[in-house]
Amino acid sequence: MSTLQAAAETAPAVARARAGIRVRRLVLPVYTWLVIIYTVIPIAVMIAYSFNGAPSGRLTFHWNGFTTTWYGQVFDIGDLTSALLHSLEVAFASTVISLLLGTPLAIALARHRFRGRAATEAVIFTDIAAPSVVVGAALLSLFVTLNVSRGIVTILIAHVAFNVAFVVVVVRARLLGLDRSIEKAAADLGAGPWTAFQKVTLPLIMPGIIAASLLAFAMSIDDFIITSFVAGQTLTFPLWVYGAVKVGIPPQVFVMGTLIFIGGIVLAIVNTVVQRRSSTYR
Repeated sequence: MSTLQAAAETAPAVARARAGIRVRRLVLPVYTWLVIIYTVIPIAVMIAYSFNGAPSGRLTFHWNGFTTTWYGQVFDIGDLTSALLHSLEVAFASTVISLLLGTPLAIALARHRFRGRAATEAVIFTDIAAPSVVVGAALLSLFVTLNVSRGIVTILIAHVAFNVAFVVVVVRARLLGLDRSIEKAAADLGAGPWTAFQKVTLPLIMPGIIAASLLAFAMSIDDFIITSFVAGQTLTFPLWVYGAVKVGIPPQVFVMGTLIFIGGIVLAIVNTVVQRRSSTYR
């Protein structure tokens, strides 16, 4: 009798638990897809209107018919092409420099204890948390105080300044997840510090380095606020687009945006493949 009573008492709890599981299975996928759709809609609109006819040479949100003309004329606007090249140059250069500076710092923070480590970590996270307006104003004040002419070099310095912190955080997270016994095994087998790093540590942290480089590149090519403070007369792609909004955006802007988005997707796929291969070989 007691067993029947216990079963009767636990039945409602089991039913509620099953109902909760069914609700989660329904709600979570719906919520996930709503977030994805909300994120993708602006990109889809950009891609769609890169194929929209624009008789006046300026985009309107009235559909004028499908055309691929703008893809053949994507580099016909000289100022826009120069701005895009500036953005790409700064993005590539700042990514490489940030990796060269940030990766050793990430290794030092993850593997070693030294005086000033806590202060270094505080500076890194402060750099990430600081509003872009504050960073841009601070850098502008620095360049004005030092009487440095603003241009492509100051943009590069500014982008390296905020990219290094993100590289450190991403690479360090990868290092903290690694088993150090592998490195110790390499040392036991006679490998020196540089050989162990080159043959063992570097391949293992390569997915983190690739992820950090993608993040740094995306943040650099997309940055507007900090760049607007330190650019001077130099125009990058975001600055050019911001200025063009006042007179009308040419279709080439949407074409370039589409090409940049596709390039980002390709790089993300490559990063995923590298990470999966790394996980397979570990």
